[in-house]
Parts: sequence; C-alpha cells; structure tokens
Amino acid sequence: MSTNLALAIAAELRRRGMKEALPSGPGESGSGSGAERRLAGGIGAKKVDVTWATEESGLILACSVKTIMFRDGATANYQKNLTNRRGDLLIETVTLHRRFPYAVIAGFLFLDHGAAQDGTERRKSTFENAFPRLRLFTRRPDPAGRDEQFERLFLVLVDANPQGPSLRAYEVHDKANEIDLDAAFDDMIDLIGERNFDLYDAADGQVRRI
Repeated sequence: MSTNLALAIAAELRRRGMKEALPSGPGESGSGSGAERRLAGGIGAKKVDVTWATEESGLILACSVKTIMFRDGATANYQKNLTNRRGDLLIETVTLHRRFPYAVIAGFLFLDHGAAQDGTERRKSTFENAFPRLRLFTRRPDPAGRDEQFERLFLVLVDANPQGPSLRAYEVHDKANEIDLDAAFDDMIDLIGERNFDLYDAADGQVRRI
C-alpha cells in the first residue's frame, strides 16, 4: 500500500505543476525512474518516498509515507507499530532538514480504520493515542525551526474496503477537525511559494515558475 500511496501523491504533485516529482508509475510523465529517490541527508543518505527536486534548487518538497494496516499479533491492537512509525518519521525529517533547511517536508501516517476502534476500558484507541504522541512534530514555522518537526504532519484513517474505500484525514495537532486533502496540498504549495518566492509562484494550488 505504501508504494501505491506514494505514486498517488507524486501524481498529484505533477498535476499541480511539479513535473519532476517522483516516483512515477509506468506510462506516467515525470523525470527519472519510478523508484523512490535516495538523497544525501544531514546524518547520512536516505531513501525518500515522494520528492520534488530540481538541479537549480535541490530538494524543494518531500513527503514521507508510512502505514499501519495490521494489528499486532500479541496485543490485537495497532499501538506497538505506532512507536516504530513515529521513529521512522522523525529520522527522515531530521536527516532532510539538516541538509535542506528550506525544504517543505510533509508526513503522512496512514492507519487502518480499525485503529480508531481498538480501545478498551484501560486504554484509548491507537488513533486517539497518536495525537499526543505526534502533535509536537508538525507546523515547523520557518527554515530555522527544529529539524525534527515536519512542516505538516497528517494522520489518515483508511477504510480499504474495495466496495467503498474511504479516507479521513487530520493534522496531528488537531484531533477535533477533519481536513480535506485537497486543501492540505494547497497549504503545502503555499509554503513552497513562501520558501521559494524568487523562483516560484504558488497560487490556486498550482506551482508556476516565475
């Protein structure tokens, strides 16, 4: 699933003007291979799920895609994997921000919809527990901000039922308000415009070279 999600996100970026965004699927426009891109980071090289980089500017936008789609066999909930995925996310953003402080880094943690229903009398659901564990790591305000913060970090509940798949998305600092993913991409593009105002215009959810 992570591969398909990364392909879908990269395709959306290309649709919004980032023609070099990777990965690209068979038959899709895009420069380079369909594989995730390996980038030199501040604490070593790192494979990144979705990237938009140019020869002139280097890394402009990266999206880290992580999934928790299966219950832990011992506990019958999703909680154990949450800690592991959080660690993976934070390693990526620290690595990238140390080398590319102006890059916009977004994280997407996709949870099976059952993670909102695995609570018991003794513990909250994994979905509810994710917010206090992740909320410190979103909304990096500027290139001088903390390396471990994402510019935006999203939590997405996925019902992969083939008869009626659905998504419910939230930013990790705000459990109360579901967000529209189109609006989330618009927000990320606004940040690209702010960080790269001398090269790119970001308006109406599209990136245009000045």
